[in-house]
Amino acid sequence: MNTIAKSGGARARTRDVALAAVRGLVLAVAMLPISVLCLTLTLVSIALIPIGVGLVTTPWILGGVRDVADVRRRLAAEWCGIRIPSAYRPIPEGANPWTRTFATLRDRQVRRDMLWLPVDMTAGFVTALLPAVLFLYPFEGFAVAAGLWRVLADGRTYWYGFVPVTDQPTALGAAATAAVLLVASYRLTPRLLEAHFNLTRAVLGADRGELAERVRVLTETRRDAVDTSAAELRRIERDLHDGAQARLVAMGMDLGTVEMLLDKDPAKAKQLLAQARQSSADALDELRDLVRGIHPPVLAERGLGDAVRALALRLPLSTEVTVELHGRADAPVESAAYFAVSEVLTNAVKHSGADRIWLDLHHTDGMLRITVTDNGKGGAVAGAGSGLSGVERRLGTFDGVLAVSSPAGGPTMVTMEIPCALS
Repeated sequence: MNTIAKSGGARARTRDVALAAVRGLVLAVAMLPISVLCLTLTLVSIALIPIGVGLVTTPWILGGVRDVADVRRRLAAEWCGIRIPSAYRPIPEGANPWTRTFATLRDRQVRRDMLWLPVDMTAGFVTALLPAVLFLYPFEGFAVAAGLWRVLADGRTYWYGFVPVTDQPTALGAAATAAVLLVASYRLTPRLLEAHFNLTRAVLGADRGELAERVRVLTETRRDAVDTSAAELRRIERDLHDGAQARLVAMGMDLGTVEMLLDKDPAKAKQLLAQARQSSADALDELRDLVRGIHPPVLAERGLGDAVRALALRLPLSTEVTVELHGRADAPVESAAYFAVSEVLTNAVKHSGADRIWLDLHHTDGMLRITVTDNGKGGAVAGAGSGLSGVERRLGTFDGVLAVSSPAGGPTMVTMEIPCALS
């Protein structure tokens, strides 16, 4: 049994060594042209910023560099279990080219991506190639000992590593060297591949300061979410106590009075019954409004697109809605997006002075993007103390962002982005 186990373990180890060598070779062959191309395009695009062309191309090219870096992060995790953290700053979809370009260049993670490219095409190339070289080179030594030295030497000295091969005895020396290298390969090849990804992590990985800032932001958004949930619960309790509960109590009292007056004063009893029926209808309406404020039934039944269309139909302004959602997000994300849209539309109706609103929802690149545009007077701002601060907190809970473009005189465009997947 132990012999079988050892044999299975040796086969597994040999497979891991061969796999590490193949993976290193694939990385080395693929990375050099890709890294050279990315670095060249990046430098040319940045150089073209002063004439305006780079403002369009730079965010797009750096986005491609980010995709290449993300592929390397994924391979590091899948092949060697090495996690390479990233801390990219989100950039709203509606930002103008100037803002997008310089916000991208100011991102420390993007600058690390740019620094990684020359490192990847030099030291990264070497560390990726080493596992393959260490694994394959011994086979050349064995081939030399088997007689290949006669062809390679051809009257001259052929060097295998540090061994000069001129005849069969020296060829056997090359085979002995190859055997030593093969043993070293058996032990070191997977570690050399790990060394490549450790080098990648040293250049690409977000530093502790950025990760700490990321944790701080997430902690704040979580606290905001807890505070918002507590405030929402208090609102529900207050609405139930002051609204539906009060009406139901009054209706119970009216029914008790009706019971006493039924024989003595039927007319009065009939009047009280009508009053009780109206109270029950009002209580039912209030309960429906309360339920709609917690989680609209149309949102649960038909999804975000139809829920937003229903919301737009209740507005006093002409509203054009465009929805391109091929699936549904998780229920908490849909709820956050719905109420964020509701708050933005409410602000537009109350404060913008607009007579028309355009609302666009679509999902692309793993991001739910919502844009609300009105033709009002402009002047809207985001941030603490503004009417949109609640929207920012709501989106921040899901790592979402809010951007507002509202010059004096309008129009106002509010863009919301929430990272999510559709199912």
